[in-house]
Amino acid sequence: MVLLLGATGLLGRNVLQVLLERGIEVRALVRSSLDVPGVDIVRGSILSKEDLMAAAGGCSAIINCAGTTDMALPAVEDFLPVNRDLPAMLCEVATLSGINVLVHTSTANTIVTGTSEHPSDENAPFGPPYDKSPYAISKKAGEDALLEYGAAHPELRIVIVNPGFMLGAYDSKPSSGQLVLLGWKKPLVFVTRGAKSILHVKDAANAIANALEKGSGRYLLTGECIKLKDYYRLQAKVCGYRQLCLEFPNWIVDCIGRIGHILGLIGIHNDIYPHNVRQLEYEEWYSCARARRELGYTLTPVEDAIRDFVEWYFRVEVND
Repeated sequence: MVLLLGATGLLGRNVLQVLLERGIEVRALVRSSLDVPGVDIVRGSILSKEDLMAAAGGCSAIINCAGTTDMALPAVEDFLPVNRDLPAMLCEVATLSGINVLVHTSTANTIVTGTSEHPSDENAPFGPPYDKSPYAISKKAGEDALLEYGAAHPELRIVIVNPGFMLGAYDSKPSSGQLVLLGWKKPLVFVTRGAKSILHVKDAANAIANALEKGSGRYLLTGECIKLKDYYRLQAKVCGYRQLCLEFPNWIVDCIGRIGHILGLIGIHNDIYPHNVRQLEYEEWYSCARARRELGYTLTPVEDAIRDFVEWYFRVEVND
């Protein structure tokens, strides 16, 4: 049996689906309800060691898809309990419970982006612009805690996955699906000049399920680097509507970031802090060669990811 954390989120829900399709027994530790047949549901807090120990009993592996991702949170300390302290606690829980496999979800933002000619791999350092992001800093701290523990406890096989920007079904909040909604059927949309590494969430979920049997260390689970303007052109084409997409120059983006900074100073939390908007000026070039080679990672076309999100979220059929 596998203990799954974060089962109600976009990635966690897709991982849950993949595990069930493979006939793997799953126990999910959740705070709220999760109506999925065949899942052993345990109510509790992922930040409680007592609840984690109770849930881990009888399990052979832990998959952690939980994370604090709210970009309106202003400080690193807001992210640390789930993004740093939980991974460290899971190491202890795994050891005490006789579990020898821990798969943890981080983010590609803990690895500095490369270029189209030289995409970054897992050996690249943590760097700009992500090293100013409280979210990315907290995720890097979680990775460091896991790698340090793993070096001292080789009996625990730790796999860290670093996904890019995931789209697909079961995005109930929605989270990354906001990218779709921001441009959904609008006649005019403005974007920054950056590019995102976009992948179908089910590809990441399959790689995570594969990691139960193989792999060790860090793996970039990234996709096609697509400029935001090109992304919205693709979305309009897939979904069958017309749209004009215009790019903001970077100086306007920087001004928006300054507004976010001022709002934060007067106590208004927002998601346009300078460290957030500055990331939108960068192009995310990563290599997923190691994950392809060692985790059987595959890439589904981005248009399929868009289609799956739209059909699931709006309950409509999108024609090919």
